[in-house]
Amino acid sequence: MSDRELQDLVLRALADAPFRASREWRDRALVEPGRLERFARFLARHFYYERIVHFFKYSRALARVTGRCPEAVLKSADFDALLATAVLGSRETARDVASLAVRHVKEVTPPPQLRYLNDLLRYEEAMMIAEAGPRVWRDSAHERAAGSSEPSAPERVEGTALLDLAYDLPAVLPRLLQSWVEVPQAPAQPVKLLIARSPHGRVTVARADAAVASVVELADGRKTLEQLAREAGLRATDLETTLVGLSDLGAVRFATGS
Repeated sequence: MSDRELQDLVLRALADAPFRASREWRDRALVEPGRLERFARFLARHFYYERIVHFFKYSRALARVTGRCPEAVLKSADFDALLATAVLGSRETARDVASLAVRHVKEVTPPPQLRYLNDLLRYEEAMMIAEAGPRVWRDSAHERAAGSSEPSAPERVEGTALLDLAYDLPAVLPRLLQSWVEVPQAPAQPVKLLIARSPHGRVTVARADAAVASVVELADGRKTLEQLAREAGLRATDLETTLVGLSDLGAVRFATGS
């Protein structure tokens, strides 16, 4: 085994708790298990602290009203238990950690001026989940060549979320990060938001109209473009325009034909 392969193996052990517990790793006896586990847990807390502070920054700004800082969940017994199965950067672990943060903030009854708190937590949770998972660090020549092949049916990308909210969050979010005395209010107005991540890891939030929502919900990788247009009630040209925009955001993708 080369030095690079050995380094990659140790890094995997630090990031992947199930691999750390596997016989494949333990039989190598490369590192004292206790020291490795302590350092792995230190890295996990730091990793998810940064993500909670970033993706839950709005509910964090409201902590002086709710009394709940979302990152405090990293010191809980529930988070400690989660570390036994955590894989840093995976969508599954991001979902579990985000769920713990949401539950922690929701343990108290929200004050009357925060009627939109549940919507806000759903939004922040979806953002953190969407950002996680494997990504493309660079486009290879093979991928560029594959991209020129005839595309098959579009499919919704894992992690893409459509949120039906009772409050217009985009109207209030910037104000939450500014200086305020009275809690900024979100208009009680239904809004549908699309949250998607590009293959390179950029998370985007956009308002979704009925056409966009319909295409995202129907894109399952099996329907042809004609079937998708018919079921979404769109003309072929409108569907094409919608799919281009959704593909740019990372909400849908096309598998290449054989």
